[in-house]
Amino acid sequence: MSKLVTMQEAIARFVPNGTSVAIGLALEPLIPYAAAHEIIRQKRRGLTLIGPISDILFDQLIGAGCVERVRAAWVGNVSEGLGHCYRRSVEKAIPHTITVEEHSNYTIALALLAASLDAPYIPTRSLLGSDIPRQNPTLRQAEFDGSPVLLVPALRPDVTIIHVQRSDEQGNAHMWGSIGVSEEAMLAAHDVILVAEEIVPHSVIISDPNRVLGPSFKVRAVVHEPLGAHPSPVQGYYNRDHVFFHDYHTRTRSAEGFQSWLEDWVLNIPTRAAYIAQLGKERVEMLGVKEHRLAAPVDYGY
Repeated sequence: MSKLVTMQEAIARFVPNGTSVAIGLALEPLIPYAAAHEIIRQKRRGLTLIGPISDILFDQLIGAGCVERVRAAWVGNVSEGLGHCYRRSVEKAIPHTITVEEHSNYTIALALLAASLDAPYIPTRSLLGSDIPRQNPTLRQAEFDGSPVLLVPALRPDVTIIHVQRSDEQGNAHMWGSIGVSEEAMLAAHDVILVAEEIVPHSVIISDPNRVLGPSFKVRAVVHEPLGAHPSPVQGYYNRDHVFFHDYHTRTRSAEGFQSWLEDWVLNIPTRAAYIAQLGKERVEMLGVKEHRLAAPVDYGY
């Protein structure tokens, strides 16, 4: 049965108010901005965001008033530094106060891995001596063989949203390049939304089974959304739009500037096709892959 739906339908069905959402799980590439923009347009509230870095995606959702809690390693604008909306929310309660549970990239991965294994926690020593356990009360210190360890509790998202290079209509997907903690988050979540650059026949997916991200029975919706990760890169499809990140950083220094940016790029842009049209053909072509580097064929014969 096909799981192919529009982005509007996927968000309406699987991201209600109060949902915990794991998103932006490949760190800098493959960030599902199209999904985040639809969340903003549908005026979702009370969300918990889960992820490692996620670049300006978290910042946009926070500035739009969608977020109540953040469980993450870092929120900001990777190439520019600060996430102005995040900072305004934490320091000045604009648009409102959010709760932040800090992790490292490693412990957010462990938390999702624990949930994927249906384990209550995973022990580690990586954060001992840091300030993070004092800021995040969910991280508890214990002893093992007479020495301290930190117990990282399982973190199970209500929904995980992942951008992939290609998927079939049933949710069997290929993802390559830097995938971060996408696999752990897919297995940990109750529901999964896949956003794909391409929808391909099932035969394409099973031709390379080792590239499949995870089991399709976890997937509730598949959305075909070319350029849906812009301005982040998707390996083999388009590069990172550095100018876009700089423009966002400059325009969102004030709450009024962010609102203006939001109207220009989200609220007044009803579809991703309209978003691409606003970017312009020349800019899209400029971001395209200039030098193709194809992997060697793999023989699965026996």
